Amino acid sequence: MLSTKHLLGIKNLTQKDIELIFKTADNFKEILKRPIKKVPSLRDTTIVNLFYENSTRTRISFELAEKRLGADTINFASGNSSVAKGETLIDTVNNILSMKVDMVVLRHSASGAPHFLSNHINAAIINAGDGTNEHPTQGLLDAYSIREKCKTLKGKKVAIIGDIMHSRVALSNIYCLKKMGAEVTVAGPPTLIPKYIDALGVQVTYNVKEALAWCDVANVLRIQLERQNMPLFSSLREYALFYGIDKKLLDSLQKEIVIMHPGPINRGVELNSDVADSQHSIILNQVENGVAIRMAVLYLLSGKDSI
Repeated sequence: MLSTKHLLGIKNLTQKDIELIFKTADNFKEILKRPIKKVPSLRDTTIVNLFYENSTRTRISFELAEKRLGADTINFASGNSSVAKGETLIDTVNNILSMKVDMVVLRHSASGAPHFLSNHINAAIINAGDGTNEHPTQGLLDAYSIREKCKTLKGKKVAIIGDIMHSRVALSNIYCLKKMGAEVTVAGPPTLIPKYIDALGVQVTYNVKEALAWCDVANVLRIQLERQNMPLFSSLREYALFYGIDKKLLDSLQKEIVIMHPGPINRGVELNSDVADSQHSIILNQVENGVAIRMAVLYLLSGKDSI
């Protein structure tokens, strides 16, 4: 059983919680390999997917995880709802909860929105990304994918490369990897790396080749232009030239490293196709593992006692 009622962020989880989520995901991965991929673990459980921001991978992954567990699901998009007429988050959720919903999966542009909600309603809250704060299930599935590929997280060197400043994935990855014994370096332009980041126990470099030469695994992040309210580098072409990763750069390292990306990829900017689609990449494994990790989180937070 998890030590928390909600999944608001990796920051709130213990190492034991993370290990339990991984062990449960291992069991669900076995189930997902069967001809019949569904189990009735969350039968009679109602889950609402409350997405105030656009999402493809995360929303579909949660929906699939819920269906594989036999849950009843409600999908909510704010653009087609009373939110467009001015309804507040708390009113929206209370209206949904009056329909006897057990769990809420929330993505919101405001950092702290899931935490606010958890203080006002009784249903279990799962953070599917809040502003530039955290994206805990992505952090879990990334760490799980590294563990699967490298057999362990302890002592592994992981470089997180790109737009650290605006990435909720980066923060969840740092918390999760550090709790599981990995070493972390962040790399990117100085304007895209927060000043406080070294306080989290990570190393900082502004040289991508240096980060790649150091690491076992590179988790490459998308440039989030939609979150930048001022120019932080001169052009995408310049970014690709100094911070993009292509096959020529990887070949120059004289060692093999694992390439990851939480998606969606800006091909030709942070990653070239000859890297994203290469044998170095475990990007599609991340997508596959996302369903198992989200099944594990939903199941553990539901309080059920048998898979």
